[in-house]
Amino acid sequence: MNIFNVKKSIPNSRLHSLSRLAVAIAAVSSVEFSMAQDQEDAELVSPIFESIVVWGRSTRLLGNADGGSHGIVGNADFSTRPLMRVGELVEVMPGMVATQHSGPGKANQYFLRGMNLDHGSDFTAIFEGMPLNFRSHAHASGYLDLNPLIPEIVESVEYHKGTYYAFNGDFSASGSARFKTYDRIEEGYLEATIGNFNHHRLVGAQSIDTADGTWLFAGELLTRDGPWDLPQDQEKTNLFMKYTGTIGGINSQVTAMAYDANWYSTDQIPLREVRNGNLDLFGFVDPTLGGTSSRWSLIGNFDLDNNIDVNAYFSAYEMNLFGNPTYFLNDPVNGDQIEQEDDRAVIGGFVRWQEEQIWGINTAIPMLGIDVRYDDITDVNLWDTLERQRLGFTRNDSVEEFSWSLYGDLEYHWTDTFRTTIGLRGEFFDWDVTAANPLNSGTGNDSEWMPKFNAAWIPADGMEVYFNYGQGFHSNDVRGATITVDPINGDAVDPVDVIAQAEGHEIGVRYEPSSNFNFSAVAFWLELNSELLFVGDAGTSEPNDATKRRGIELSTFWQINDYLVFDATATWNRARFKDAPSGADRIPDAHETTASAGLTYVHPNGFTGSFRMRHFGDAPLEETDTFQKDGTTLFNLGLSYATNRWEVGLDILNVFDDDGNDIEYYFESQLQNESEPVEDYHFHPVEARAYRGIFKYKF
Repeated sequence: MNIFNVKKSIPNSRLHSLSRLAVAIAAVSSVEFSMAQDQEDAELVSPIFESIVVWGRSTRLLGNADGGSHGIVGNADFSTRPLMRVGELVEVMPGMVATQHSGPGKANQYFLRGMNLDHGSDFTAIFEGMPLNFRSHAHASGYLDLNPLIPEIVESVEYHKGTYYAFNGDFSASGSARFKTYDRIEEGYLEATIGNFNHHRLVGAQSIDTADGTWLFAGELLTRDGPWDLPQDQEKTNLFMKYTGTIGGINSQVTAMAYDANWYSTDQIPLREVRNGNLDLFGFVDPTLGGTSSRWSLIGNFDLDNNIDVNAYFSAYEMNLFGNPTYFLNDPVNGDQIEQEDDRAVIGGFVRWQEEQIWGINTAIPMLGIDVRYDDITDVNLWDTLERQRLGFTRNDSVEEFSWSLYGDLEYHWTDTFRTTIGLRGEFFDWDVTAANPLNSGTGNDSEWMPKFNAAWIPADGMEVYFNYGQGFHSNDVRGATITVDPINGDAVDPVDVIAQAEGHEIGVRYEPSSNFNFSAVAFWLELNSELLFVGDAGTSEPNDATKRRGIELSTFWQINDYLVFDATATWNRARFKDAPSGADRIPDAHETTASAGLTYVHPNGFTGSFRMRHFGDAPLEETDTFQKDGTTLFNLGLSYATNRWEVGLDILNVFDDDGNDIEYYFESQLQNESEPVEDYHFHPVEARAYRGIFKYKF
């Protein structure tokens, strides 16, 4: 395919959508264009420009971080790296991997610290103060969809691993990431990306200064088919607006976001059909899988008296997701296709107070906060479907879920080189479930207090040692707390606890002899009272037994000179069920090793190059480790050249067209032509080599 022949590659409706975004960005930029014309003419005399690259990884954390697994990553760290999908933004965290086992509009599959986090069960993401994970979600509790993010306007990602931080709440046992967007960009731009597999993307952004503050506008349109035999026909729209300034004399930030998407999915396929020649590696079983999703959000952040932060957010969300993991196992006539429906509004916020000192002691720094959240879930349903047509429901529920959290900590500097932080977090849940079967309706509440402790010691210049301890949790679907009978067969069912507690320890060291080099190493221990694991024949996650993990994580950043940067991470994890006998205690999808490395070259003449590797190790697929998923190693390359106004680039993803699987399961399924169920590998391959040409114009 000629990647420059846009008109032939994009249907008329898509061209219309792309042109609308281009016109909108151009209209916003025209406000400032005429005033900057003379300056632009001067800049065009020479294509050479000087730029200062600020690497977030070079941020000095010595004396500020509470642990060796706390870090900050800036825009330069990920804007220079080629991304297959937006969910890979979380891979800036050492040891984090984001894959996909279904369509592009579905939340990614996340892995960290030897955990298959499914779609976010024990990893939380916060965007401008608003939590992105969904509780009691139709697909899986903790569902974390990063598709509403536009990577180009994300200024930084700050991550904290472990259960040690009082400000982290639900779904954060393995870690958390906080996304902050730019308040203002120096130059507006319009960027088009065109690639094979019918990949077309248009993104633009512009800032406008007013008397009281600054407005930032951004938008993204994406259409893509992918390498699959069944075209994804993905259509995604993102709109973003942010105001930074004063409102009523108060320093304020107000953010509005809109996201809408629809797509078709190639879900995991059975290996037996590929081996017998009935399916291609990128083939499909059910051609009607996929879904639609939308999310509208409004977020406000307000700074009161320099020591009180107030946040409030509202989000309206809908999703309809069609899946069929077992084909004709349960219904040999109509098949096993299901529709998971979620329709909700989420409202919440926090108030957080922090002083630089207390009781007149400048070495004592207190923090107190309260989080409040209410999920009004009008529909959280599971339908039996045939080619997306509803046949009947398995669950047809509505849920009201309310929580509030009280937390605080006290950081005390005992000497110039030794400090501790003692914290406590209390979680309080209330819920009301209305189920189609009244026997599964009910109300309830639960609560938990969780202590935190961190210690940091500087034994020598440029070095800091940490010890961390804490308890955390994830919340289970509250319908599991009110259930009494199985909605399919009517058998009695035992309810589950809503709060599943976790406990973690960590020892770490950070070495920062200069801003050009840093190295960190941590050893961690993590235990969960209950873990959410994927169940193949149900197509979702369910609470399982208690687990324990041990691991080591290494991370380094080295700015070799003004132009060249190297970074690398390596992790090793050992994951087991706590009470299972030896030889039958392996945790499915618990990957033992991960590694990543990248070399980035940024020259003042405008040339940028990035070459990256990501390794994802082997993993057991069931408790005895008889069946395994093989590891995968992928390489990505990005090249670009920029002048003062124009930039052209080329990204090559999966450079060597390596084989491997993004995800793999071992469970029982039955195809339409089979007379009985078959236990088999079910896999979703990594995407084939992709080329993407990038064309950018700065206003």
